[in-house]
Amino acid sequence: MSSQTEHPAVWTRTDVSEGLGMGTLTPRPDGYVLEAGETLVDDGEAFSTRFGVETDLAWVTRRVRVEVLSANGPARLELTARDGSWARGDGTRLPDLVGCFDVDVAATPLTNTLPVRRLGLRPGEHRDIAVVWVHVPSLTVRRVRQRYLRHGFADGLDHYTYADPENGRYRLSVDTDGLVVDYEGLARRLPNPRSSGHGSGP
Repeated sequence: MSSQTEHPAVWTRTDVSEGLGMGTLTPRPDGYVLEAGETLVDDGEAFSTRFGVETDLAWVTRRVRVEVLSANGPARLELTARDGSWARGDGTRLPDLVGCFDVDVAATPLTNTLPVRRLGLRPGEHRDIAVVWVHVPSLTVRRVRQRYLRHGFADGLDHYTYADPENGRYRLSVDTDGLVVDYEGLARRLPNPRSSGHGSGP
């Protein structure tokens, strides 16, 4: 990473009527913490969500917390992971998720940073991975197969293609910290909310 400090980013959603989210990436001595919140309005539905993800130094997910506030009231999900085995916060094991090392929270693009950093792909290289996919606002959890292909560095950004069998294929650009700048059809980064030059913008 470009510095050992907190890295904030703000995105506007481009796939819904109104959507704005902010996330931060914070290094810690034993890993990384990703936190984000988003408010979304589309087709008469409105909700807000906040989530946190903790990883180890290899970017493998260890803990996930997702909170949602909607017309149905508040809801909360907690997951823990160890060596690719997953459980709910109450200890209930989730055998369908064994072998997943990343989580994809369907809110802001912040969790795309996890496979980008963990895989360390070379230009032209791709990898197929299984991830824990958390739907927002329902907080349902399931296993999803995803592919990341790194194209290489251009115009100050790294470029990837993301694909999964259900949602299709999209282009991503990320900054030097692995934070998404533009996610085709989903989200676009707004100007850095902090001007101290930590490298979290293009």
